[in-house]
Amino acid sequence: MLLARMLGLNEVQAGVLTAVFKIADDNGWLLLDLKDLRAIMQHAAENAAQYRIEYGNISPASVGAVQRALLQLEHEGADQLFGEPALNLDDMMQTDSKGHGFINILAADKLYNSPRVYASLLLWILSELFEQLPEVGDLDKPKLVFFFDEAHLLFNDAPKSLMDKIEQVVRLIRSKGVGVYFVSQNPLDIPDVVLGQLGNRVQHALRAFTPRDQKAVKSAAETFRPNPEVDVVSAITELGVGEALVSFLDEKGRPLPVERALIIPPGSRIGMATDEERSQTIRTSLIHGYYEKSLDRESAYEILKTRAAASAAEAAAEDEAKAESAPKRPVGRPRDTLMETVAKTAARTVGSELGRRLIRGVLGSLLGGKR
Repeated sequence: MLLARMLGLNEVQAGVLTAVFKIADDNGWLLLDLKDLRAIMQHAAENAAQYRIEYGNISPASVGAVQRALLQLEHEGADQLFGEPALNLDDMMQTDSKGHGFINILAADKLYNSPRVYASLLLWILSELFEQLPEVGDLDKPKLVFFFDEAHLLFNDAPKSLMDKIEQVVRLIRSKGVGVYFVSQNPLDIPDVVLGQLGNRVQHALRAFTPRDQKAVKSAAETFRPNPEVDVVSAITELGVGEALVSFLDEKGRPLPVERALIIPPGSRIGMATDEERSQTIRTSLIHGYYEKSLDRESAYEILKTRAAASAAEAAAEDEAKAESAPKRPVGRPRDTLMETVAKTAARTVGSELGRRLIRGVLGSLLGGKR
């Protein structure tokens, strides 16, 4: 589902992609990277008649559309998101000797240019956490907290089936010990079904210059638990730098009344890290050197390539056997001329019973006798 959205496929093309994944699963062919997927797409197209009854129609046009989308995805650099070693989510939940956690930063400055890829990656991380982590209930301290910047990219053009999945994950992942914060400039960017699952809120200033802005201000104000001492609608448009309206859940999970607050500046430098600082941070990481070494074990591409080579060798052997069983002309002997061929045919005809009868009839006519 996520890959179909990432590729921008329509319903028919997404159905073909689903069928191809099912073919791979049924045959035990691993799909680890894009070349595996391209190989099995080609295999499915070449054997569409064989798979039609069990998996449905796999048209060459749909396969071609998926292949072109895969090429575009690879051109955008998304092939680096696939392959092995796969991301181990436990690596994002490390603690030091004092039990303090680590901040993991996904450098998404290039991913922003491919919003579907960026959104799909973030949703995949959420889905994997939801599927892998055990139920732990309401922990005093979460195992992991996600802050998703540019959150509107997660929901743009998302089909209903995907929105249902997002809603399910956001609603239930809290019981897995994971907190999720969606960061967006406008509360209207977050669908109501998702916004209703978010208990903690920090709202910075909104400027109401357009009708849509006014609607956003009203929408943001209505999502807070009222406080008689705070005019939320007016406060949202008056907030300055470092100010926000905040409302968090209490110990019983109830939202507290909205308060106008000052935000403590982060205890770090404001601004970009230099290339050297980034490299130094990576080199001192506990997992440095693990993800830098890619693996390419046997998967669908290698299996189908071996099968294709074996089929070609078998076909060549059959052709050679047929050639050996056919009558051979003596080496060095020239081909018969047309007259020689006619003469040999006539000789074989004469040797037959029919030929003998014809000869007797012809001779009788020539000599004046009866047939």
